[in-house]
Amino acid sequence: MRLVFGLVLIVGLGLGGIAVYMANTYIGAYETALQEERAKTADAVPVKEIYVATRAIAYGETIAAEDVRLTAWPLDVLPEGYFDAERPFAAEGEARRVALRQIEKNEALMTLKVSEPGGDAGLTSRLSRGQRAFALRVDVATGVSGFLRPGDRVDVYWTGSVRSSDPGMPQGDVTRLIQTGIELIAIDQMANYDSTDTTIARTVTVAATPQQIAALAQAQSTGRLSLSLMSATDDTIAEVVEVDQRALLGIVERQEAPKPQQPEVCTIRTRRGSEVHDLPIPCTN
Repeated sequence: MRLVFGLVLIVGLGLGGIAVYMANTYIGAYETALQEERAKTADAVPVKEIYVATRAIAYGETIAAEDVRLTAWPLDVLPEGYFDAERPFAAEGEARRVALRQIEKNEALMTLKVSEPGGDAGLTSRLSRGQRAFALRVDVATGVSGFLRPGDRVDVYWTGSVRSSDPGMPQGDVTRLIQTGIELIAIDQMANYDSTDTTIARTVTVAATPQQIAALAQAQSTGRLSLSLMSATDDTIAEVVEVDQRALLGIVERQEAPKPQQPEVCTIRTRRGSEVHDLPIPCTN
């Protein structure tokens, strides 16, 4: 009985080994055939390595080196304006590019969808965290005769009338510095920092915080704004500046001369018959 059991065990092990060998042979043959088919396909479809995005990139985002990679792309469907090894997406020493449109993961990078090196995606990419864009009305006089450029910094002065019954408040027309060092990010519809054209702007767009914008909006609706161009290297902080008509003309409020103090006189009243007399006496506290 033991002999029969041993023979059955040996036969079973042999059959199992044969099955494993046949499975490995079949799998190896399948993988070889698959690799050969892939090689034939690659030979049949010529490809070229171009740059694609490694992640989804939103509009206005700066594209870093780790956000792109080279991958094979069929030659007959190459997108227009692609980047490859001969025309790299980011050459050594070049500034980063910015996405001008939404770019999906593994999408080919094209000149139509990215800026030039060091470029931007418009006003939104120029606003720092917490800043907003706000437009101010200007003319040839208030806009520094057309010499303003995107990227300049200006001081903003408000001129308007003040009416108050408080004698300590300025009266009449007043000019006051309300904001200093405000950055210009656009002149009319021009946001190009490299422009050298002189133009008489009708509006300038500034980058400011919500609190600054509230002050500018109030000032623009109640008076007239004037811009003063700052030096590119000026890092000073302007102090409070306010001039009214009296200060401009050097008018000093007339002070009434003090009245001379009369000496105190103390008297005592006496009666002599029908006559009443006031006799001076020394004053005591």
